[in-house]
Amino acid sequence: MKLKTVALVGKPNVGKSTLFNKLAKAKISIIEDTPGVTRDRIYTEVSYRDYKFNLIDTGGIDLSEGVFNNLIEIQVNIAIFEADVIVLVVDSKESISANDKYLANMLHKSGKRVIVAFNKIDNKESELHKFDYYELGFSEFVEISAEHSRGINDLLDLIVKDFPKYENIDDSRIKFSLIGRPNVGKSSLVNAILGSDKLIVSDVAGTTRDAVDTIFKYNGEEYVIIDTAGIRKQGKIYENIEKYSLLRSLKAIDRSDVCLLVIDYLDGIKEHDKHIASYALEKGKGIVIIVNKYDENNEEKKKEFTKLIRTEFQFLPYANIVFVSALNKKRINLIMPEVLKAYESTTRRIQTSVLNEIINEAYNLNLPPSYKGKRLKIYYVACEDIKPPKFVFYVNNKNLVHFSYYRYLENKLRENIELTGTPIILKFKNRSNDDN
Repeated sequence: MKLKTVALVGKPNVGKSTLFNKLAKAKISIIEDTPGVTRDRIYTEVSYRDYKFNLIDTGGIDLSEGVFNNLIEIQVNIAIFEADVIVLVVDSKESISANDKYLANMLHKSGKRVIVAFNKIDNKESELHKFDYYELGFSEFVEISAEHSRGINDLLDLIVKDFPKYENIDDSRIKFSLIGRPNVGKSSLVNAILGSDKLIVSDVAGTTRDAVDTIFKYNGEEYVIIDTAGIRKQGKIYENIEKYSLLRSLKAIDRSDVCLLVIDYLDGIKEHDKHIASYALEKGKGIVIIVNKYDENNEEKKKEFTKLIRTEFQFLPYANIVFVSALNKKRINLIMPEVLKAYESTTRRIQTSVLNEIINEAYNLNLPPSYKGKRLKIYYVACEDIKPPKFVFYVNNKNLVHFSYYRYLENKLRENIELTGTPIILKFKNRSNDDN
């Protein structure tokens, strides 16, 4: 079902990130607190009682020195555009400022529902300036202390009061999304994939305003393809599309089983391509690299570009590469087999006996290096999860696992098991009461 979206906005240092973590019930660190798209978890899903909603954190608006940071303005406006409810976080210990007034004006123009959260209310003294904010012209207010968890449920009750209760519908259809920079041909690829089959079942709205899920049939089975090219350019706040394409891709990645990373052959590989791919990797999604706008029949150029991809995307050595032309419908038929291959890999469960045979052979072939007279011992291995496959190694001392040996074991697993298109996780645990 379609989830509502809530955005946290406000000037710097009012406690938005603390509130974000509190609502998410997790310490989701913001690694780079820089203007533009936040590097680590600007977006998450929140569950509260019988409700679920998407939550967006934003950078703080600062008008100091008379300059409004354009990257933050883009980020905040995109969040406002996507949100059903906006929580304006203010510092009750400080008087109202030009930053607050500027942001309030933006929110009034949006026409969205706004809740003003008086943060940092810890005692009577901290309430000194809260009444100043009534002049902003909003009608819903709540007192909170994000740091001390005060008033969080009151805020949540206000947020979800008009939301529908969440219905967990089991949908076993494979979902895959096309992710990548703007203008690499994602929408054209979607049309090409659908056009090649000509068995579209239905078009339905996705869980975000800017994504559309299309249900279609391939070889008699239903699949869901997620297109992320939905936000239209509207005035100066949308001029820098590059800066918010990542936010849209994040949402598509989160709902996908497999991600198709689309690269523009004519434009080449950009740093932004790698940023987007890294999110798919962090989420443990199956990945296929699609090189679009390739109309040549030159094997040397194809090999050269493939080599470039492998150099630039060294963290995705397992992802297969498909060269296509959406415009001329060339090699489109190669995409779905790769989607299925990646999905099968990311959902593959490996028998414990098979795993241990592979790892025992690898261990005896290349013993791990000793450290201070101790050597890593691997007692047994088990596949404990999928999406992506997670292999747990029970060992004598997990601190003896060197990074190079981790890579060696990963490579041996991939050599012996079909794991094309999926990341894998190797976790090491000490066997109880045995550190010898």
